[in-house]
This record gives sequence, structure tokens and C-alpha cells, in this order.
Amino acid sequence: MRIGVIGAGAWGTALAQVAAHGDAPVLLWAREPEVVASINADHVNAAFLPRVRLSAAIRATGDLAALGECDALLVVTPAQHVSATLTAIDVGDRPLVLCAKGIEAGSRRLVSEIAAEAHPAAPIAVLSGPTFAHEVAAGKPTAVTLACEDAALRMALADRLAGPALRPYHSDDVTGAEIGGAVKNVLAIACGVVEGAGLGQNARAAVIARGFAEMTRFGVARGGRAETLAGLSGLGDLVLTCSSTASRNFSLGMGIGEGRRAADLLADRRTVAEGAFTAPVLRAAAGELGVEMPVTEAVCALLDGADVGAIIGRLLARPLRAEG
Repeated sequence: MRIGVIGAGAWGTALAQVAAHGDAPVLLWAREPEVVASINADHVNAAFLPRVRLSAAIRATGDLAALGECDALLVVTPAQHVSATLTAIDVGDRPLVLCAKGIEAGSRRLVSEIAAEAHPAAPIAVLSGPTFAHEVAAGKPTAVTLACEDAALRMALADRLAGPALRPYHSDDVTGAEIGGAVKNVLAIACGVVEGAGLGQNARAAVIARGFAEMTRFGVARGGRAETLAGLSGLGDLVLTCSSTASRNFSLGMGIGEGRRAADLLADRRTVAEGAFTAPVLRAAAGELGVEMPVTEAVCALLDGADVGAIIGRLLARPLRAEG
């Protein structure tokens, strides 16, 4: 199974490195000509993953049509750009493995819904979990969820992508796997705020736990399963991204907690903090479903410029209730 990867940011490049184990050929599409040149000439993605020497089995291209030679495609463009990218390529009935984490602004579609609408004949899978790109590319041990409704296909994809340091656990719960990856980005911003504002480890643990309750309520209401959200693609990813400045979303929140404006922080980034786009979409979708998500609402307020102290006070002053 020849793998094509759409998107040559840090995560897309790391996945190409994984897929190239054993010198299996991988075709990696990049929007930026300098990234294509750097990978093909020097076997390095100097722009997005500069400290990792890439396998010589990875070839980069700036031509989406060239991906027609691949048997399965990993879609790693940011969630807000997936629709435009997928409508520009002829997929046919080849599997699409969705690796972007987020919910589309405006339409409130999950990435799987975007892909299914753009390419109805293509089988859909989701790859998600606690994955910092630089660790995956460096061959450090990592476990992920690979979700696909087709049992034979998910096993074939898992076998193809598994490597010495990457262990995929398979599931048929595509929605649950996607929800975990999308919601954790928003909650990572909240934990970053806690860190930046110096609110302490107790507060961060509380945000993770109460945020996970929000994730589970929303995921189940949206059609996912609670056990999926308690796994790698939900709780696992949440713990990782709420605990490290290597997370773009956590770093964004930390800047807000330190008193900087969200708009300035977002304008200064080459890479995408997807949670900033997902938060207002998630709030609206939760409202339609009647799901209470106070941490998500707090993140939205902070992204809009609300005072950190006032928002923390509002959360702590909420009426007392049973845990759940």
C-alpha cells in the first residue's frame, strides 16, 4: 500500500517518516515550494521539522495530482483548510485517513463529514491520539487510535502504519475519535491560561478533569462512545496537550494567561493553534445539543479579550453541583 500524505507541516512530515519505515515509498505534498525543495534535496523539512533527517524513501511534490499514484491518502492539512484541499484532488474510492483535529467554522462539520461530502466513494478513517510530531519523527514510542467503520480496511491501515515505535489501536468509532482530537485543543488553551496566570497545579488538574467531562458529554451527544473518549484519542491526547509548551494550543493559552492579547499571539504564528478556531464552533454546536461546556465558554471569552481574573472568578462562582 503506497501512502500519500497531504500536508507537509510538522505532523504531516512526521507521519511521512513513520510511513516510510522499511524504505517504503511515500509521497508528501507540500504547499510551499521551498519545503518541497528542502525535502527532496536535503531530506529535511527545514521550515517545519528542522532537526529530523528524513528517510530517502520520502519524495515531496507540490502537485496534488501526483498523489494519484498512491493507494491511500493521509490528510494532514489544518481542519479549516481540509475542504478546499479535498475539493482540489480526485480521490475516487481510495481510503482517506484524516489526521487533522478540529471542527470546520461556519458549517460545524467534523473533518470526516467534510471528506465524505467531497468524496462519497472514499472510505474514511481517522488517526488521532497523543502525538507530538517531533517525538514521532524521532522514533520515540507512541500509541494512537485508528478508527474506521470497515474492519478489514482499519486492520490493513493499522498494519501499514504500525512501526517499531508507533502502535495503532483500532476502533470503529470514527466520531468519538474525532471529537476527542477537536475538543482537547480547546481545553489545552484553558490549561495554558492556568499556567501563564500562575494558578497552580491543582487548578490545572481540575481543568483537565472537568474538561474531560465536557468532552465526554459533547462526544456522546454527537454520536461517539464514552469509552473511545476515555482512550488515546480523547483522554490520552488531552493529558499530553494540557501539560507541555510543545503544544501550540497550550502555548497560546499560556500567553493569554500572562496578559498578552489572543489576537496578537495568533497573528505571530506560522503554525496553527487549531483550538482558537474550534472553540467558538464547539460552543455553538454544544448549545444546539443542549450540552453544558463552561470551560469551553471560558476559553471563548478569553479569546475575545476578557479579563483572565474575571473569567476564573466566574467559573469558581458557578452554582455547586454533583460531579458528573
